[in-house]
Amino acid sequence: MSAAGDAARALNDRRDLRPEGADSAFQRLHRAFLLARCALALALAGSQLSVFLASSDPPQLMLLLCLVYACLSLGALLWPRLRHGASRRSLSTLSQPQWWGSTGVDLAVFTALLVLGGQAAPPVAALYVLPVMMSAVLAARRAGLAAAALATLGLLGSSLWINLVSGNWGPSVTQAGLAGIGYFAIALLTSELAARLEREQRAALGSMALARQQQALNQLVIDEMQEGVLVVDRQLRVQAANPAARGLLGELEQAAEAPFGLDAQIAWNALAQAAADAWDSGVQPEPRDVVLGFARAPARTLRLRWRWMHARELEGGDDLLLLLLEDRAKLLARARQEKLAAMGRMSAGIAHEIRNPLAAISQANALLGEDLATDAGGQRLTSLVASNVRRLQRIVDEVMLLAVPVDQLPPQMDAVAGIAEVADDWQRTQGAAVLHRELPQAVLAVDFEPEHLRRVIINLLDNAWRHAQAAAQPWVRLELQVLDEQRLRCRVLNPAPPLPAEVERHLFEPFHSTRSRGSGLGLYICRELCERYGARIDYQAQQHEGEDCVVFTVTLRRAAARP
Repeated sequence: MSAAGDAARALNDRRDLRPEGADSAFQRLHRAFLLARCALALALAGSQLSVFLASSDPPQLMLLLCLVYACLSLGALLWPRLRHGASRRSLSTLSQPQWWGSTGVDLAVFTALLVLGGQAAPPVAALYVLPVMMSAVLAARRAGLAAAALATLGLLGSSLWINLVSGNWGPSVTQAGLAGIGYFAIALLTSELAARLEREQRAALGSMALARQQQALNQLVIDEMQEGVLVVDRQLRVQAANPAARGLLGELEQAAEAPFGLDAQIAWNALAQAAADAWDSGVQPEPRDVVLGFARAPARTLRLRWRWMHARELEGGDDLLLLLLEDRAKLLARARQEKLAAMGRMSAGIAHEIRNPLAAISQANALLGEDLATDAGGQRLTSLVASNVRRLQRIVDEVMLLAVPVDQLPPQMDAVAGIAEVADDWQRTQGAAVLHRELPQAVLAVDFEPEHLRRVIINLLDNAWRHAQAAAQPWVRLELQVLDEQRLRCRVLNPAPPLPAEVERHLFEPFHSTRSRGSGLGLYICRELCERYGARIDYQAQQHEGEDCVVFTVTLRRAAARP
């Protein structure tokens, strides 16, 4: 799963966590009350059973009522449909069956115990607290007050009935009234405490969601950074590493996931020594370069910077060292790219300014040629001027080509058909050129302007055929292959020795040419056109059928389906 997909889910955590957290908290409280009911019911059943066994005239109805209450309480706890069907809304309305299965049953049973027990009834007044608290915590405040009112009415009514039957008017009615006031106080206080806890819980869930969102965003930013990030402890153990850092530390592929030791590979010795020096010095030094010497890959020079992460900033734990790694070759390439971009903008401005004077020179030379029609020497001079004017005009056109803005939605084209058509036209133009092709038969769509792709392929074929002339049997090979679902690879090969290092270094720079009359813009234009459409062009020297070859590879981006 991509890192972008993880951040998107984290951004929705606040919305997703609140209802889930509220429901789980409600279920936990509801289960706790059900467990308390079961414990109370079993205690009542046990006490009545002991009375039944010890008494000569046992209260059979009270025992039966307690056993039924115990069965109902156990059923509400153990039957998932009853337990999970309860909600805050269902317990807040007296007409709902969930209310009658919990609070209503408790009030009815406790009141019946008072009536059946008479003067010898158990101290049920304290038991009314359970349904009152249950309604006040799990339901709305009015439901808690309703339960308190019903408990008060049940206690007063049973007390009046007992006193009426026995004819003994004692202080029980007053005690029942005071107990009723206590029920209302318990309902109000419990409801207020429950509401406050719910608000704090929602705030905590919101803070948790925001923290997870921020963590996901931070992780996404670190993962997408082009700069490598390593978190190292005092034992030189890497506790965290982003993909860029693992790519820089890898020889042929990315290094393993953290944690790992900087002494795990010999190639990392310079980096491990730099980290150890940082721990020993404890100061913030200037950036330094370290070289990773791989056995199966070229040495890699890294620009190293670090920052301290102190324990007080981490809210506990040990100090950590944050290493920031950059590939020095990429830094130089980026600086060179910025320089070339500035040069390209300047060249486009100059080309625009000289286009009109160049047209005037061309027209004046044509008029001069008409006046010198009979002068052989004058004709040679005007022909030379016309040839150089055309050359300058071609350079101006090439430079101005790069100044044209690109559409935000590039056109789609069939790469197979487009490259095959270019190859046919080029071979007809060259005549004796030997061109070997390897093109697939399927339709492969790419995002590229057809005329721009034609310009790239023509430049590469011309360049390949020109450098192939030094071979005993000159030839050019054109290939198009599918790399994966997102990329195609177009290669142009020709027999030639590898380019010297000083030539390869400036291969794609403008106005750099090994020919005296070359403009030095061909490969530069190819690279700029490729980058416009998300493609890239690379040079490589390799063997083909036992012969040294120069290979230019254009990696094309396959077109995505459009509505």
